[in-house]
Amino acid sequence: MKAFQEMKVWPGNTMKFSTIIARAVLGLSLACAGTFAAVAPAQAAAPMQHKQVPGFYRTMIGDYEVTALYDGGGSIDSNLLHGDPALIQSLLARSFQDDPKHVSATVQGFLVNTGSKLVLIDTGAGGHWGGPTLGKLVQNLKVSGYKPEQIDLVLLTHLHGDHAGGIYENGKRVFPNATVIMKKADADFWLSKEIMAQAPEDAKIFFKIAQDGAAPYLAAGQWKPFEGMDEIVPGVAPYAIPGHTPGHTGYMISSKGQSLLVWGDVAHVGAVQMPHPEVGIVFDSDSASAVKTREALLVKLAADKTMIAAAHMPFPGLGRIRKADTGVGYDWVPATFVDLK
Repeated sequence: MKAFQEMKVWPGNTMKFSTIIARAVLGLSLACAGTFAAVAPAQAAAPMQHKQVPGFYRTMIGDYEVTALYDGGGSIDSNLLHGDPALIQSLLARSFQDDPKHVSATVQGFLVNTGSKLVLIDTGAGGHWGGPTLGKLVQNLKVSGYKPEQIDLVLLTHLHGDHAGGIYENGKRVFPNATVIMKKADADFWLSKEIMAQAPEDAKIFFKIAQDGAAPYLAAGQWKPFEGMDEIVPGVAPYAIPGHTPGHTGYMISSKGQSLLVWGDVAHVGAVQMPHPEVGIVFDSDSASAVKTREALLVKLAADKTMIAAAHMPFPGLGRIRKADTGVGYDWVPATFVDLK
C-alpha cells in the first residue's frame, strides 16, 4: 500500500498520492474555468447521417453459405388482412405497431453459394413496385461481395413484383448469365395477356412486371419454368407451398444434415399471422388454400425445428418457429447474429 500512498514527484521529493490527485483536479478545474470563459459556446452536434449499415447478413447451412439481401422496407395497411379487425388491431398493438394504416414490412431475397453454383432466390422489387424505399437488393448484393453477372440461377418463389421485379432494368437482364426458374403454373398465369385483360386495374401492375421481366430472358433462352419437384442443383429442391399464387413454391436448401426453407410469402405480417395463421391477406390468389397451407406448414416446421428464410419477416428474415406458450399459434424466433469467422 505504501507504494500507492507515496510516489516520487521528482528525485528526492515525495508527496502523498491523494494530495497529487487533489491538486491535479483543482488545476484542471481552474484551467477549464478559464477556457470556458474565454471561448464561444460549443458548436452543435454533427449532422445526422441517415444511413443504415449495408443490408446483408450471412449464415451457413452445412457447407452452403446463405446471404440474406435486404431489398427495402415500408408499410402496409392492416385492412389488407382478412380476419377479425379487433383481433388484428390487438395483435398489432401487442407488437407496438400502433398505426394500423402503416404496419412495418420488409422485403428480402436470399443468395445461396453451394461452392459450385450461385443461386439467388427472389430478387426484390427492382424499383418497379412499392416505391423508392424498395429496390435495393442488387446494391446490397454488390456490397456483400458478389456481382450480378456471377449469378448462375435465379429461382423465383412466384412472380409478384416484390419478388420478381429485380430481374430486369430498362428492358435488360440484371443477371445476364443466369437462368431464371419458377413453377410453370405461375409463369403461365402471370404471363397470360388474356388473364391480365380480365384482371382488376390495380392488379395489372403485377402482370406487367412479370411480363416485362420475363421478356429479355425469354429472348435469350434463359427463362425456364419447371413442372416437377426434382432437385434443381444438388442441395436445392422446390417445395410446394400452394395458395398464395397459382404456382407459389418454396425452396429447401440442404447440406450436411442441415436445412433451410426459403418460404416466399407464407406470411406477410408476422405479428398477426404467427399467433393466428388463419388470418389471410388480399394478395393471396386462393385465400382458403393459402390459409390451409400455412396452418399445416407451421405445424411441420415447428416440429422439425427447420430454419426458415422469410421474405417479409424483419430483416434478415432468418429464424425458426415454435408453438406459443399460450397454446395458441406460434412464435417467430429470429436467428441470433453470429460472426462467421
